[in-house]
Amino acid sequence: MKNDKQARRSLMSGLGAAVAAFAVGSRTAKAQAQARFQAARHQQDEWLNAVAGRHRTIIDCASVAAAGEGILYANNLYVANRNGYQLTESDVAVVVCLRHFGTVFGYNDAIWAKYGKALSDLVQFTDPKTKQAPSTNLLNSADYGDSLPSLGNTIPSVVKRGTQFAICDMATTFISGRVAAAVKANPQELYKEFAANLIPNGRLVAAGVVAVNRAQELGYTLLTAL
Repeated sequence: MKNDKQARRSLMSGLGAAVAAFAVGSRTAKAQAQARFQAARHQQDEWLNAVAGRHRTIIDCASVAAAGEGILYANNLYVANRNGYQLTESDVAVVVCLRHFGTVFGYNDAIWAKYGKALSDLVQFTDPKTKQAPSTNLLNSADYGDSLPSLGNTIPSVVKRGTQFAICDMATTFISGRVAAAVKANPQELYKEFAANLIPNGRLVAAGVVAVNRAQELGYTLLTAL
């Protein structure tokens, strides 16, 4: 009888250990499965992988002010990595994403010369010096200093260092459509004109929010400009 009780206790103890081991094993397997998650890759995003650099950052700029700050942050990434880590510009991959109303700075001076008034009215942005609608992309100029969030840093200066620009196509469609209505132009033709006049190192992406997502999946750290 005593031996039977001991056998039953041994059996129950063994079953309990087996159940516990199974539970731990299940949790481990689930954790491993989650760790093995790999985002799908798409040909449209391959340009992000082609940007040279051992440290990757995407700067999300969704407003007029954020676009200027994005240029400043891009500059700071190069300077800090050089001064603090003795890295070269080619070691640092920087993509500035211009989306929502920040998208207006993704177009070159030719667009601002023709449609500056309509763009100014749309995003409520004026030249800090003249208080009038800009006739150029002001982020191309270092003459504005502290009156713009870029603090004198410019699109050409960060392009020279290797910065790439993701420019929201959804916003471009919206903006060109609103400008077309304001100037009584054909929306499709105006969209084509905007798309053909991007800033240097700029490319249209399906949507800025998607570019930010894809960049993070490819190992870019997200830096948000406000």
